[in-house]
Amino acid sequence: MAKDGPDPLYDIKTAFYIGNYQQCISEAQSLKAADAPTAVRRDVFLYRAYLAQRKYAVVLDEVTRTSAPEVQAVRLLAQYLHSPSKQSSVREQIEAQLKGGVDTGSDTIFLVAATIYAHEKDYTNALRTLHQTQSLECSALTVQYLLAIDRIDAALLEVKRMMNEDEDSVLSQLSEAWYQMSVGGAKIKDAFVIFQESIDRHGTTAFLLSNQASCHILEGKYEEAESLLQDALEKDSNCPEVLVNLVVVTSKMGKPQEVTRRYISQMKDSHPDHYYTREYLAKDEEFDRLASNYSATVSA
Repeated sequence: MAKDGPDPLYDIKTAFYIGNYQQCISEAQSLKAADAPTAVRRDVFLYRAYLAQRKYAVVLDEVTRTSAPEVQAVRLLAQYLHSPSKQSSVREQIEAQLKGGVDTGSDTIFLVAATIYAHEKDYTNALRTLHQTQSLECSALTVQYLLAIDRIDAALLEVKRMMNEDEDSVLSQLSEAWYQMSVGGAKIKDAFVIFQESIDRHGTTAFLLSNQASCHILEGKYEEAESLLQDALEKDSNCPEVLVNLVVVTSKMGKPQEVTRRYISQMKDSHPDHYYTREYLAKDEEFDRLASNYSATVSA
């Protein structure tokens, strides 16, 4: 059951959740908040959208010590993502805040902490952190992380809880689609339809098109997936999810290796700290290490 009363941040949040970050920024900048709490929540989404665009300097420059604690938490995430050398320090600061007690009425610090834990593949702490609050966004992240560790059964329970709270929420809809994709089979088509309904309702984004492409990939429909991904590139030529899916599709379709390498190079250049890039580089280094153990021999 959805909560009563209109949400003044509805358009801002929806744009953020479907990956339309520039629209989120525009909506946030034009919203005149009726009260201080609304202004804080608006600013949280504004700066998170800048982070999604990798515009870390904007957040680091504009958010100060006088900013609200929730907004300062977003700045900590900017520091974490922008400066790998500061990641340990940022994590310690976040953990200190969590231990010191946090207002459970605000989910920002929990989202930031969970994002950092998941970035380090520490899903146990990520899930433990998210369980301290009942916001729909924290639940959506919970579903993603449970699916990442193949806890499909637990993810289903979380999706059901979200649907009971607000079945019309874009987060509930997306979470259900991600769950259905993990189940596979006929459920993949159901997930595709949900993404299409989100497009029809909220507009086309690279994020939604990439999710639809993922459905086609799971079904082995690589040409259809490639078509959607090319459309997604026109929306956002640097979207990491789109680029990763293009690596998969071009490889599966037997495209020339230079085509696949082009997308990998773009990931390495534009998203060096993305999980795919880090995994790729780690495996590349491991291959070189193993190869160095063998010397070429020439038969006499």
